[in-house]
Amino acid sequence: MRSHFTMESEVFLQRLFSTFPDGWPGLGLALFRLGAGIPLIYCAITGMAGADGQWLTVGLALIAAAGGVLLLLGLFTPLTGIVVAVDELWRSLSPNVSQPHDRWIHILLAVLAAGVAMLGPGAWSVDARLFGRKLYDIGDRTRRR
Repeated sequence: MRSHFTMESEVFLQRLFSTFPDGWPGLGLALFRLGAGIPLIYCAITGMAGADGQWLTVGLALIAAAGGVLLLLGLFTPLTGIVVAVDELWRSLSPNVSQPHDRWIHILLAVLAAGVAMLGPGAWSVDARLFGRKLYDIGDRTRRR
């Protein structure tokens, strides 16, 4: 017999990762994750190169780099997308941003990360392999004597 807590946690997990589309929609989500992940990693590396020992800038860049890698893999996508969106909004409002167009890049990355968090990872992701819908064959459980 299953406990009430187990059923509630399964329902929560099902809602968190509602669908894992494949085909063209799945490919679109993979491209969406790719389009967010690669620029995040690039901006993080260039941000750390010009940080000159500023621990806040390095910390925000490390969060962006880790988030970019996780988005590329499609691992913990909703949580990663939210954390990266907040991180990129923080970076866009930071006084360390030298050029005005740099602010728009971080705002764009925040919007992309939030969109990925809302839409989910798609079928071609680690999340789909770990948390995707599974088909269980229970079989015949009656005993024959």
